[in-house]
Amino acid sequence: MITSLLASSAVALVLTQGSPQAALVVAGKVELREDVSEVREFVGTVMPVRRTVIGSAVDGRVDQFLVNDGDWIPRGEPVAELLKTTIGLEVAAARAELELRQHELTELENGSRPEEIAQAEAAKGRAAALATYAEARMERVKALFERGAATSQEEMEEAVSMASAAQQTLAEAEATYRLVLEGPRPERLLQAQAQRDLAQANFERLQDMYNKFTVRAPFDGFVIAERTEVGEWVSQGDPVVEMIAIDSVEIQVSVPEEFVDVQRPGQPVSVRLEALPGQSFEATVTRVVPQADLRSRTFPLRILLENTQYEDTSPPQYRLKAGMLARVSLAVSEPRSALMVSKDALVLEEGRPTLVFVIRKDPKTGVDSAIPVTVRVGVEQGAEAEVIGDLRDGEPVIIVGNERLSRRPPFTPVNVQQPKKK
Repeated sequence: MITSLLASSAVALVLTQGSPQAALVVAGKVELREDVSEVREFVGTVMPVRRTVIGSAVDGRVDQFLVNDGDWIPRGEPVAELLKTTIGLEVAAARAELELRQHELTELENGSRPEEIAQAEAAKGRAAALATYAEARMERVKALFERGAATSQEEMEEAVSMASAAQQTLAEAEATYRLVLEGPRPERLLQAQAQRDLAQANFERLQDMYNKFTVRAPFDGFVIAERTEVGEWVSQGDPVVEMIAIDSVEIQVSVPEEFVDVQRPGQPVSVRLEALPGQSFEATVTRVVPQADLRSRTFPLRILLENTQYEDTSPPQYRLKAGMLARVSLAVSEPRSALMVSKDALVLEEGRPTLVFVIRKDPKTGVDSAIPVTVRVGVEQGAEAEVIGDLRDGEPVIIVGNERLSRRPPFTPVNVQQPKKK
């Protein structure tokens, strides 16, 4: 024990008691700290960082319920299936309608086939030949009629009419040929595109609804409540399961209004859990809710704490569980300067003032002496405590052996020596 104390660079001193026996005492130092705050412990509750009740997005009957309480479900995995027979038929019909409209549009976009162009060209040639013949016949009949040959007025009018009809047939065939070459009108293409888009939108709507008949996990988490069962009818918005995520947890603490002014997001805190004795966790204040509980006049604080998994577990299991009791150490005053000593330096005896034995040189003899100094204890931080009294920064104080000094009323100075090196 002595060797370890000396190895830690503590100052070791020997108390001389006027006898051959010497008692070892160890000294630490008074240290001036600039960031000392009063710390108090508050009770909080471990809460999941995310909690959700997953509801059904559509009306339907539960066909399969795929999870149980406590199951870990990866994001996107199904938790329940609704009956899909009717919606499946609607999706199939919409898919067929979309294919029909797409084929119609493709036909128009591809234009006329070579066979159709050849057919229109042949019709135009036939009409041109008939028009030439009719025109020539009309000229012959007209010439005979003018010479007074054996041609009646009726025959001449018939020839003129047939020639005119042949010209109209030729014009029609030429127009048809041009239309076949040019393909469909832009307006017809736009109409076909609109019909195709309408069919596609209807198909996508039904496909989206079909997908909603499978209820899926929105994040990696645990099922904590089953809200339906196989065969039950659920309406849109009805709950199916409740899930939480605890890869990180949030400690919820209520802080009295007199302490809320010094709380800041990002402030480090220490957390202890009743379920995990002897352990502490470092965490961070994430939010200070600016609305107090009107009955208790306390403000909610949210403290984020990363959770840890047990090793070699699949699916993952976490040490911190939602609902655990937490004790959170929070600073309740602004940082200030203070003289700090090890708590071991405090001599606490019932009915007497608190003492710290400081080592000072006797101005007459120049010998180190243990001088008792009455102090008042202030803020405590871990293994250290603030002392208010006649002490100075850097002074050595006895932290081991001071109980023996305290039993020497009336606390007269005691000479001490450096231990002899072996």
